[in-house]
Amino acid sequence: MIKKDIVIIGTGFSGMGAAMKLRESGREDFVVLEKASDVGGTWRDNTYPGCECDIPSHMYSFSYELNTEWSKSFSGQEEIWAYMRKVADEQGIRPYIDFGVEVTGAVWDDARRVWTVRTAKGEDYEARVVIAGVGGLHIPNIPEIVGAETFEGPKFHSASWDHSVDLLGKKVVVIGTGASAIQFIPIIAQEVEQLTVFQRTPPWVLPKKDKPTAEWRKSLFAKVPGAQRAYRNALYWTLEARAIGFNGHVNILPVAEKIVKRYLAKTIPDQELRAKLTPDYRLGCKRVLQSNTYYPTMLRENVELSTDGVVEIVADGVIDGNGVKHEADIVIYGTGFHTIDAFDFLDIKGKGGVDLAAKFREGGVETYMGIMVNEFPNLAFMLGPNTALGHNSVVFMIEQQTKFIVRMLDEMDRRGAVAVEPTKEAQTAFNIEIQKLVEKGIWTQGGCTSWYLDSHGKNRTIWPKFTFQYWWETRKVNTPDFAWEQAA
Repeated sequence: MIKKDIVIIGTGFSGMGAAMKLRESGREDFVVLEKASDVGGTWRDNTYPGCECDIPSHMYSFSYELNTEWSKSFSGQEEIWAYMRKVADEQGIRPYIDFGVEVTGAVWDDARRVWTVRTAKGEDYEARVVIAGVGGLHIPNIPEIVGAETFEGPKFHSASWDHSVDLLGKKVVVIGTGASAIQFIPIIAQEVEQLTVFQRTPPWVLPKKDKPTAEWRKSLFAKVPGAQRAYRNALYWTLEARAIGFNGHVNILPVAEKIVKRYLAKTIPDQELRAKLTPDYRLGCKRVLQSNTYYPTMLRENVELSTDGVVEIVADGVIDGNGVKHEADIVIYGTGFHTIDAFDFLDIKGKGGVDLAAKFREGGVETYMGIMVNEFPNLAFMLGPNTALGHNSVVFMIEQQTKFIVRMLDEMDRRGAVAVEPTKEAQTAFNIEIQKLVEKGIWTQGGCTSWYLDSHGKNRTIWPKFTFQYWWETRKVNTPDFAWEQAA
């Protein structure tokens, strides 16, 4: 049994951010558990062709670790991962990380007021506090399709890209047209013999205003104090303005929709193909995507877009809803991740043995500020329910959460508290307010179903306000909202 005051799970932006803030606050008695052999989380694991961010690089980074050398407006996976490794080195985080340790669960001890964190290796960790930085986009969602096990060729999810598979001259089927798929489809289309893309619902695809970073701009950021900070602030407010349309003011969205439709009409002259690619729901209802190459790729002679659904996978292909077989040497799933139901994969037991997954299934996925949960003392989630964004950088949200957690730890020390959890009343009040707001937003009113919604149609994913409001609401610990347990 390894004993630490605090256990952090994961080394993505969340886990790294938590570790940095703990060190900044003078707390050194913690360990970060990472299942892989290096830091990076999502940006380490997703190595599919064309993987890049859809938030500008200067915002999708730590505010206290600015990078003057971003190569372009929207950086790719390798560059973001390199940035994260560099930050881990410069901030001295690596000595606190136990690599190759996969967490399988955690159990709260009511009598001793500590967590036992269990691992796949069988070596447990004991901690007063657990910070779960496991992320929301790390468990691939592979649909159950009849006959999938009979397919004789390689098949894999985009998040687990098999680089040993040679696509050159092959017949490839891609299932799904989400954020990852629209990035890798244009690239693999250039090397495969035939590419069949199965689309269930067409996404809104905005042109991507991506361009290389001019050398003069890099030099300016490096040499002129405050220049990069000013540029980042301008980016923040530009992105923040997008929340106006998503957060209930849906009447301004037609302007953006017209831009996309003009772009689509200009790019896709074929009316039948254009109709297949045109969404029948409001922009923002599903995740808004960005690409300059996806629509043109649909015009290639070796690319076919199918909207007939997938009924069955056979040894050498995929059968669509009309009974037509599409031959395939390789099947690639671009079907996203488990998000709301990701908690089903967490074996966490709180007070009295309460099971977190069961609690969320039965009573709904509810937390306090997306960070803490009633009946689960001294447990903090990073990017928990209703703190994801559709308009700005989640790294901003992560930074507010890490600061809140440190403030909570300071308040526990000040009070001599051994355990703290949000009261049921405070948690309920928070969720009532959030659900009232998301019901007014485009995610509920936009005429679609998406991974933002749970099985009851409730949005348990998106933060339905401006991000500066989240900063305001987490800037201090509202002590009456919590039950504080003192040492016996």
